[in-house]
Amino acid sequence: MAHRHDGHHHDHHHDHPVPGAGHDRAFQIGIGLNVAFVVIEVAAGFLADSLALLADAGHNLADVAGLLLAWAAILLARRRPTGRLTYGLGRGTILAALTNAALLLAGLGAIAWEAVRRLLGEPMTVETGLVMAVAAAGVLVNGATALLFRSGAKGDLNLRGAFLHMAADAGISAGVILAAGLIALTGWGWIDPITSLAIVAIIAIGTWGLFRDSLDLALDAVPAGIDRAEVESFLESRPGVSALHDLHIWPLSTSTVALTAHLVMPEGGGGDGFLLGIAAELKAHFGIDHATLQVEHDSHDCPLVSVHARA
Repeated sequence: MAHRHDGHHHDHHHDHPVPGAGHDRAFQIGIGLNVAFVVIEVAAGFLADSLALLADAGHNLADVAGLLLAWAAILLARRRPTGRLTYGLGRGTILAALTNAALLLAGLGAIAWEAVRRLLGEPMTVETGLVMAVAAAGVLVNGATALLFRSGAKGDLNLRGAFLHMAADAGISAGVILAAGLIALTGWGWIDPITSLAIVAIIAIGTWGLFRDSLDLALDAVPAGIDRAEVESFLESRPGVSALHDLHIWPLSTSTVALTAHLVMPEGGGGDGFLLGIAAELKAHFGIDHATLQVEHDSHDCPLVSVHARA
């Protein structure tokens, strides 16, 4: 929705995208499945003395915590704005994604340390049959959970993180099955910690991308997928617009983007219909949900221009 700042007051009602809409049931099912599987996997890991299985269980537990945090942030983001929190709590979804990524990276370091310690110590026997059975269940549980978030993964960083983690876990569980099979054939116990290190490397690659993207959003960077130069060119090409300044594009949540800009229109114009049309095109072409546009007759009268010139 575009706003016109011209000295007149307008009272508008705004409808913005609902974070995580339609995925509450997916969170409930995904969390329930993974909690049950973590309990089974930890027990089996101790019985089989498999670090690879325990490492995978630890990651699945982190995913459960991540799903809970992401869902809680989404629920809070749906609360209406207040006089103090004028944008609401949508930014919590960004902080949730950043926290999940940071905690997961820390956990991976602990797993890698234990894998190296075991690799350099005495070789340990592994109950390969039990490991393979539990890991096969992991493929089913994690794969099914990933599919629950597939539809929302494209437009929401929280849901993308959930989808990628679950899909990666399904692949990792398949790797555990392969490692256990190789140990059964060769008797080489060192394959287990090596598999753990491979698991850490695979997860770290995906997690680093999530950490980088969520950190960018937390720092109000232009969201990925939006080209600022293209947006600037689009606004400057609108009829009657001779110049543009103070263009800012930033995330309000992992699924909502805001924009502010000053449009210089010497010949006047820029009525509600004009601004509403720009807002609709910004939404359709760039995915920008909340546009605030200020129309000016002469940019030299804007105090922000002189501030930026001095800077």
